[in-house]
Amino acid sequence: MNDSTGDLLHESLLHDTLHTHVRERDGDAGAHLVGLADGALRVARRRQRLTRAGAGVVLAAAVATAWVAVADDGPPRAHVVQPADRGDAAKATKVSLLPVTSSTEGPCTQGDGGYTVDPTATERARCVHTDPAKGMRDIRVASATAEKSTVDGRWQMEATLSPADRIRFVTLTASLASAPPPRNEFAIVIDGKLWGTPAVAQSITGGRFAVVGFYGEDLTRATAHDLAERLDPGR
Repeated sequence: MNDSTGDLLHESLLHDTLHTHVRERDGDAGAHLVGLADGALRVARRRQRLTRAGAGVVLAAAVATAWVAVADDGPPRAHVVQPADRGDAAKATKVSLLPVTSSTEGPCTQGDGGYTVDPTATERARCVHTDPAKGMRDIRVASATAEKSTVDGRWQMEATLSPADRIRFVTLTASLASAPPPRNEFAIVIDGKLWGTPAVAQSITGGRFAVVGFYGEDLTRATAHDLAERLDPGR
């Protein structure tokens, strides 16, 4: 029996005893004793409820706290295990959306700031240059998903921008829409790698962009999911 249960039993016995005593007496003194007995019982019950609630709090706290003994057999220290702080916004991979200034055949020259697109069976290597100063650099998307396109069935990664970045994206794409190729394109750069250069026909107001592959190399299911997991702060 714990202390709170013992206190409640004691107060209950006192309550019943006083009520029995009062039944044998009349007058204001008896009514006063009844009031005291009822009040004591209410206090005891409230104390027991708080004790039970406190035990629940202690149990929950024990999940996040581990006790370790010091080496010299001294009193135990509390080693607090912090809850898993996802830190999603800090850990999610950043992406840059940069206006394309040129796209020429052949690999980029080392140190010229361009992005080399490796050759494929149908395309030669290319060098893509961008204008970082006019683009959206090192942003984190609000969400990212991997899915099959409803148009051609190819795997793609679709990212959704935050409300603030959506406004910037509208401005960026609007400035590209009227430019001749390839300056009507923006480069999707993730971890320093070029993932695509979509062409823009008009300003994009939906706040989303997709990676579908580049120069004849489609995304696979694995690469689409891997890219989504790296970008999505909620995963």
